[in-house]
Amino acid sequence: MNSPTPPQRPQRPTSGANSAARNTGRPTTARARSAREERPSTVRRPAQPQSARTPSQGSAKSSNKGTSKLPTSEKPDSPVAARIPVRKIFTAESSNFFLLLGTTLFLVIFGLVMVLSSSSVESFTADEGFFGRFLRQGMFAVIGIPLMLLASRAPVSFWKRWAWPALLLGGGLQLLVFIPGIGYGYGGNLNWIQIGDSFTAQPSEFVKLSIVVWVAWVLSTKQELLGDWRHVLVPVGPVAGAAILFVLIGNDLGTASIMLLIVFACLFFAGVRLRFLAVAVAAVGAAAFLFAGTSDSRSSRIDIWLNGCTELDYQDACWQIDHAYWALAGGGIFGTGLGNSIAKRGWLPHADNDYIFAIIGEELGLIGATVVLLLFVVLAIAFVRIIRATDDSFIRIATAGVMVWIVGQAFVNFAVVLGVLPVLGVPLPLISTGGSALIATLLAVGVVLSLARAANRPTSAKKPAPATTAPAQSAADRSRMLAADRARGRR
Repeated sequence: MNSPTPPQRPQRPTSGANSAARNTGRPTTARARSAREERPSTVRRPAQPQSARTPSQGSAKSSNKGTSKLPTSEKPDSPVAARIPVRKIFTAESSNFFLLLGTTLFLVIFGLVMVLSSSSVESFTADEGFFGRFLRQGMFAVIGIPLMLLASRAPVSFWKRWAWPALLLGGGLQLLVFIPGIGYGYGGNLNWIQIGDSFTAQPSEFVKLSIVVWVAWVLSTKQELLGDWRHVLVPVGPVAGAAILFVLIGNDLGTASIMLLIVFACLFFAGVRLRFLAVAVAAVGAAAFLFAGTSDSRSSRIDIWLNGCTELDYQDACWQIDHAYWALAGGGIFGTGLGNSIAKRGWLPHADNDYIFAIIGEELGLIGATVVLLLFVVLAIAFVRIIRATDDSFIRIATAGVMVWIVGQAFVNFAVVLGVLPVLGVPLPLISTGGSALIATLLAVGVVLSLARAANRPTSAKKPAPATTAPAQSAADRSRMLAADRARGRR
């Protein structure tokens, strides 16, 4: 027996399909839809022009009708396609990356301020205006910083592929200093090239970078053979020795010393046995002693370093050393103030280059000099953290080479100014004047930044670990599997 029909709500009598649907007691949805479809076209609303529709109306209409949706990349007004590349470029790589980048930029800006302060008097007396050397150093910074950022985007394979060509190019530029008309000497050192009246460059600074990359590439490819002294010596010994010899022929002992430190640092961080390094250090020390005796200038510097200055040496070899001491002593704890140095007024030679640290101590005092020293300590910490964050031998060796180059050269400069080491003519990286040195150092930092990006990648992305155990199943997964088994059993 059929159940009684529930009472219907009284409705207003209508005509057409709605009345017929009510009399039969069926829902009016289907017949009303068919009735609307049979209506004449004269009662339809005029279609809205396509240009007048808003994007929200179009998307809402598409979603209501269940039509196919266009992919995000095909939508003309989608902001995602333009946002993804920018996000990839400016993604935060790691704290090590930005620690190194931030410290480097701060040192460059601080160096420009100190170059302006220390070189203003000498620049004015040389008819370059008070801002002549500062503007030139600022131009080199504007060139070097974009090159550093560009180098930071290069992959590790790029540096390995260009290791040999970079070394050959750097060696070729270094040989130009011995060509008459191109080679340019200053202070007894033949280590610059000059083209025209205004363009000068120091090729040995770029040789440092090429040596770092090339030695790191060679040692990383021979990692399993470094227990044999013959594989350690060849080809690193002859090639690096030739590059250093070309610099020594130009009488630039300071640059050659830094290059030796770079090579030894790369060998040490590559895992070469200490007895091999001890033999090499002894051989280099004997060669340096013989080389120092071939020049009266170098012999007098070593003698003054060991025995101190006399009154007879004041006007000659001790002039620069004594005035650097007096500048540091005159600064005291808080300094005389930025721009108030007395030593830069013609008393201290190379006040904006090799002895800029003395001007920092005079104008900013012990506090300012300590801050500069701590900044290079922070730079060393950033390098060490990058080394510890990777298992790649090439990244580890190259980063160590650049670290010893920049931080080691900085502490050699501090030691020379303070009298701990004899005068070597080594500038303070990222702070002293010198376009070649600044650009080459920024490029070296850019190389390490690119290596830091590679070291920051997760290990699973580099070498996927083999799956030893099956992944654990959740309760929902087990329920679906049991349901699927029951469904197959009923078939």
